[in-house]
Amino acid sequence: MKRKKLLIVSHTEHYINQNQEIVGWGPTINEVNFLSDFWDEVVHIGCLYKDFAPKSALPYSKNTIKYVPIPPYGGKTLLSKLMVFVKIPKIIFQVVRNLNGATEVQLRLPTSMGLFLLPLFSFILPRKYTLWVKYAGNWGAEQPPLSYRIQRWWLKKNLMNCKVTLNGFWPDQEGHCYSFENPCLVKEDIEIGEIIAQKKDFTEDFVLTFVGRLEDEKGVAKIIESISTISTDKINKIHFIGDGPKRVLYEQQASFLKDKVVFHGFLSKNDLQPILADSHFYLLPSESEGFPKTIAEAACYGVLPIVSDVGSISHYIGSQNGYLWMRNENVSYGEILEKALLESEKKLKEKSCELRILSEKFTFTAYLEKLNTYILSNR
Repeated sequence: MKRKKLLIVSHTEHYINQNQEIVGWGPTINEVNFLSDFWDEVVHIGCLYKDFAPKSALPYSKNTIKYVPIPPYGGKTLLSKLMVFVKIPKIIFQVVRNLNGATEVQLRLPTSMGLFLLPLFSFILPRKYTLWVKYAGNWGAEQPPLSYRIQRWWLKKNLMNCKVTLNGFWPDQEGHCYSFENPCLVKEDIEIGEIIAQKKDFTEDFVLTFVGRLEDEKGVAKIIESISTISTDKINKIHFIGDGPKRVLYEQQASFLKDKVVFHGFLSKNDLQPILADSHFYLLPSESEGFPKTIAEAACYGVLPIVSDVGSISHYIGSQNGYLWMRNENVSYGEILEKALLESEKKLKEKSCELRILSEKFTFTAYLEKLNTYILSNR
């Protein structure tokens, strides 16, 4: 039996593509499309940008989904960050307006508008619905931005009296906080991935892949620097999938790799999958994460992660199924990368097989089961 109405409030980027249809950030839209099978109506409030829609953006797939635009906010400068206060009335108006008839509400944090939405839901809005927060940031961050720190404190104290879903498993985790894996895979992905992973050859001619925003914080500069310090004899191709303001600079810095490196820009899931299927290692020496879905997507194909120990990554990735770069230790990312490239074929294959088990935690089926058990039930 379907539930009545789900309202989702997020800062997910939406665009109008060349066909004049609304599209949004692929991973979130996939999740909304999936959830719409279990509600009569889904309303998603999210930011509408005037920029060109990236290839990774997807349309909504059901006519029971209604998208409600709000103005984008935030930015690099202080002025752009302060502009959120000018846009607060319009955002609150859309939230209050679309609460009518909602039986469930999901608030996706952390985001700047969380600073006023948390008090709004905590003390002002009457509640006739089930409310939960999906906290996608790093719950265990030691020095998060001030706004994130405030939101995390608010949620830890449970001032909003609701359930919270987190990436990872944390010491002294509060009773109203539940560890959830972000869904990104369907049954068909698991079945196809298993066939591809079984055939994957870890002898040489390795393919390395990065997926994400092209920026220093995600570790793009670190990857290029590290590869410049090691032998590339065993490397056949390095794929950078994503985009950012520094893309041209990164392309110049990586030019020593010649035809071994390819910068693709953003890709659709259909275009990304063949590259992941062909890859051996997934690179992400990031400075901060919750848990990136791309690790799970790569794991589905047995692609070994060489990743930093930030967020909840180390809760899932270790020496048994990948390579974890401890940022606070005196071992460089290049040394970890080189170790992986020099590992025996037998060891790499064992790690890949172990990694495949992890991907099954990130299916939409597993996600729905947890939602029904911990969030939507009366427990």
